[in-house]
Amino acid sequence: MILIVLLVATAVFRLLGLLGVRRFGTWRVSAAHGLAVMLVMTASAHFVPGSVTFMPNYDDMVAMVPSFVPAPGFMVYLTGVLELAGAAGLVLERTRGAAGICLALLFVVLLPANVYAATAGLENVGSPLWQRIPEQILYISIALWGAGVLRRVRDRGGRQVAGVR
Repeated sequence: MILIVLLVATAVFRLLGLLGVRRFGTWRVSAAHGLAVMLVMTASAHFVPGSVTFMPNYDDMVAMVPSFVPAPGFMVYLTGVLELAGAAGLVLERTRGAAGICLALLFVVLLPANVYAATAGLENVGSPLWQRIPEQILYISIALWGAGVLRRVRDRGGRQVAGVR
């Protein structure tokens, strides 16, 4: 579901670009905005009361936190705030690069919680383990590429290679 939100939002933003909205004139910027939409959705689960059962909620998020992490309730609120801040950072051109880097780091830090949730059988909070790691790699890549951190560069022989700005 989360991946679908990312893909559909990115496609809608790019379509707006093709229709003349200059802000969404490239796939890279459209992807950054699509990731921002996805992050607003995922962050909302960090603040939804446990009594809400049609979507992941705060209690589900707390259950995802591995036992070695202190103050799981606080960490859930903190990561929700960081996701929202990252989403805002991606939308603002001036902060997009920093937001992409910070989000990539956040996705790496959150990977153990996602793996723990998948292996513990917590079904209400997302995809199965076999899908989680590739998804995290995708989100990290989009955060860095969409923010303009990853770009094409030429090596000394004139060949294009992926690089870091």
